[in-house]
Amino acid sequence: MDPLEVDVLIIGAGLSGIGAACHLTRELPGTSYAIVEMRERMGGTWDLFRYPGVRSDSDMYTLGYAFRPWAGTQALAGGPEILDYIRATAAEYDVERHIHYGHKAVRAQWSSVTSRWTASAEVRQPDGSVAVRLTTAKFLYSCTGYYDYEQGHAPEFPGVEEFRGQVVHPQFWPADLDHAGKRVVVIGSGATSVTLVPALAATASKVTMLQRSPTYILSMPSQDRIATLAGRALPDRAAYALTRWNHILMSWGLFQASRRAPGLVRKLIRGEAAKALPADYPVDEHFNPAYDPWDQRLCLVPDGDLFTAIGDGRAEVVTDTIATFTPTGVRLASGRELPADIVVTATGLRLLPGGGAALAVDGVDVDLPSTVSYKGIMLSGVPNFALALGYTNASWTLKVDLVSRYVCRLLDYMERHGFAQVWPQEPPAGEPTRPIIDFAAGYVQRGASLIPRQGSSGPWRVPQNYLVDRARLRRRGRLDDGVIFRR
Repeated sequence: MDPLEVDVLIIGAGLSGIGAACHLTRELPGTSYAIVEMRERMGGTWDLFRYPGVRSDSDMYTLGYAFRPWAGTQALAGGPEILDYIRATAAEYDVERHIHYGHKAVRAQWSSVTSRWTASAEVRQPDGSVAVRLTTAKFLYSCTGYYDYEQGHAPEFPGVEEFRGQVVHPQFWPADLDHAGKRVVVIGSGATSVTLVPALAATASKVTMLQRSPTYILSMPSQDRIATLAGRALPDRAAYALTRWNHILMSWGLFQASRRAPGLVRKLIRGEAAKALPADYPVDEHFNPAYDPWDQRLCLVPDGDLFTAIGDGRAEVVTDTIATFTPTGVRLASGRELPADIVVTATGLRLLPGGGAALAVDGVDVDLPSTVSYKGIMLSGVPNFALALGYTNASWTLKVDLVSRYVCRLLDYMERHGFAQVWPQEPPAGEPTRPIIDFAAGYVQRGASLIPRQGSSGPWRVPQNYLVDRARLRRRGRLDDGVIFRR
């Protein structure tokens, strides 16, 4: 296949990759770029996940791009609406002609002699064979997210082979699965589970959410009153800015309160759940986690739909562990058996940084867990490379918008000042490090040994704070800080 040659190679055509392309078009219109995407469609997560009720777990006023306001009325939007938004954004900036679908990036090699990356992508041919297409680029921008699109986390459950019903992982939801009138058990308590349960309960005969331990669940109005009022009183641009900043500050405030007064926030969240559930409901058993708020991500439910489904008797929550599957359901450690026609294993993701593409610098393979992040964007010892990594305590896009703008500033600075190569140096010797995604969620803990590290101070620390990042990554933040530039 004919090789490609561009200034910037973007890996991934999901929310991050499309945003990156739009930023390049807006801010560096003379820069050539290409996107390689392993799947046959754009959209990433929002095209992959097709389970009932799939939606955002962040408000759309901050999950949407800063440069293209979310015009929908739902604060927590459904997957199809988000996918339409991504596609419309790509169309507005003429991105699709730069996307090479069915191209799975497998390896990228940097040469200090040529100051370029050479990336290899596997492309499946009509006859089933696999060809390799090469792309050379001055800068490599990984926008793949951090989870494995081809495998979810699937624990081995005892006796599952005896179960006569259907076992489904949400990441690979069958298009023809009919759950109407069926008994469904959803294993898990995270964002996927709390989305699935009320959606399935609309037509299933009974839905049970089986969790080993509770999760913090907070109701959020599906219609944003501030957005509605601002839309009536202000011009569109001002109304969107007001609504967006309202959500930024509310989520930041909740996170800060959770860190500084976890007992108070726990009490408030528990109280809201108790008000939404029946009077005699065992709230502490099912909705009062052992960990503090924001040690793991809060789950948002629009208009308390999960609580409503429980109150109506269409769904229930069971807190227990699995002893074994049986031919007709799941037997718990307590001895209770949950009858099921369908079992949904909403048991989480598998981490896979960079979509699994290997990196090498001058012939030496890069060991990602040995690298240290610079500003949550670049990696020590890896030239002309950035990765789009969003927040764990706020909207993903809040951070990756900042990252893409920073990358554009960096490319412009390199061009104007004659830098062919930039890469971060290591943090000071002896500085403590921890995983770049420093989060207690199960999928992060399982994959912590696969991902880069972060330091504890300066540009090597990832603050998970939009206000801090906004100050240091936008134009007020220095680019040539003595840490990354090499001629």
